[in-house]
Amino acid sequence: MSALPSSNSPALKFEVVAIQGRARVARMKLPHYTAQTPMFMPGNTYHLENRPGSDVVSQMGGLHEFINWPRGMLTDSGGFQMVSLLHLAEITEEGVTFQSPVDGADIIMALDDVVPAFSQNPARFEEATYRTTRWIDRCIAAHSRPNEQNLFAIVQGGLDPKLRAISIKELVERDTPGYAIGGLAGGLPANKPRYVMGIGYPLDVVVCSALGADMYDSVYPTRTARFGVALVPEGVLKLRHAGFAQDFRNSREKSLSFYPKALPETKLEG
Repeated sequence: MSALPSSNSPALKFEVVAIQGRARVARMKLPHYTAQTPMFMPGNTYHLENRPGSDVVSQMGGLHEFINWPRGMLTDSGGFQMVSLLHLAEITEEGVTFQSPVDGADIIMALDDVVPAFSQNPARFEEATYRTTRWIDRCIAAHSRPNEQNLFAIVQGGLDPKLRAISIKELVERDTPGYAIGGLAGGLPANKPRYVMGIGYPLDVVVCSALGADMYDSVYPTRTARFGVALVPEGVLKLRHAGFAQDFRNSREKSLSFYPKALPETKLEG
């Protein structure tokens, strides 16, 4: 039996511990935490630069101290906002005006040139593919803490298989500690973590795990929570319901009372 894939980077040790078809279970050792994959990460770090600002976060000792979170953390580059806030963005070869400079995470994402998937401009996808490679080289050159933080590259190329193949080849040559998939792509190293960006719905996480991905992130849980909706095993819990107005129990306790027949033998602890 051949050895399972593994890799060592200065701030990341990745070990695949089991494989079934394309799906796999792995252990990823980071400076602040050892994570088991597949894993999901709720996100929204871009907005920290607006409120309270990176200066305040820095004064409090960095992101981990700011939110009192002792485990691993990943910060995105702001590339997604190049789509969601396109009307506010000025994209040039030098970068984008609102890239988040927040420091302190275990994994940081290189800035990539993101194009809306529905765009009908092939030239723009080609431009973004090669620009993303140029930007990863600049990110690597500027990365001052490689022994403490892991810089992940992001595959681009839209839905064009040829462009995606070019992007994968060029990024793999940079040998970053891990790779993020801006869409679906094959051909990434088996011994490095594979990160599918923007995946948050439970079924999507299951499908992508079956296809061999390791990490996912999405604003879906945090955005949903801002509208008064909690995600629970039975589905969703609308906390703006009048019956919860004076209910100070946690979301799990609320869901068990709201869905009394769903898990009749569930026992709450602690």
